[in-house]
This record gives sequence, structure tokens and C-alpha cells, in this order.
Amino acid sequence: MNTLRNKVSLIGRLGAQPEVTTFESGSTLARFTLATNESYKDKNGQWHENTQWHTINAWGRIAERVKKALNKGQEVIVEGKLVHQTYETKTGEKRYGTIIEATEFLLLQPKSETTQK
Repeated sequence: MNTLRNKVSLIGRLGAQPEVTTFESGSTLARFTLATNESYKDKNGQWHENTQWHTINAWGRIAERVKKALNKGQEVIVEGKLVHQTYETKTGEKRYGTIIEATEFLLLQPKSETTQK
């Protein structure tokens, strides 16, 4: 049953410049947000746009590539897996979140196009 696995593909635009952190262990993490949009028509024939924001984490070599290649506003395809996280706030409140751990990305828009806008 290896064909059923945790895999997600998103096409969207970076909401901010990626934040890159290198830890004492030598591991590198690049974190960025990705906006995906979908349009739909309601029962009255009015068009609406729905934007979803996704947190993307990239580790290691992928993080280094993100650091060199991606900038705010660029359109990319991100492929990865869903990771559910549980954490506690400073007040002891339990919180949950879901991120995408990137395994690959592909830049859809050249850098020069976004820097001219």
C-alpha cells in the first residue's frame, strides 16, 4: 500500500520573504507562508475569491535552495507532506497547527518579474 501516502502539492505566491535559521546542530530551516486562491460563484451568480494561507517549512538542502531562489510575491509550486503539531502556550493552553514540510519546489515566475512590480 505504498501508493497511499501523505503528499500535498500547492501552487501559490509567497506572502513574505522566507525566514532562514541555522541551528547549533548545523541544520537549516527555511520557513515561509504561501497564499493559494480559488474563485467560486455563489447561488446568486456572484464571484468570490477564497485565499488560504499555508505555513511551509523546508529543511536542509531544500532550505538552502529556498534561501537563494525565493522572494516575497513569487509564484511557486510546493510539494511536501502535512505535519500536525501540538504545542503549549506560555499560559499552558494547548494549541494545534498544521504545516507543510516541503520536499521540493519549482519557481513558476522568474525573479526579474517580481522585482519590477
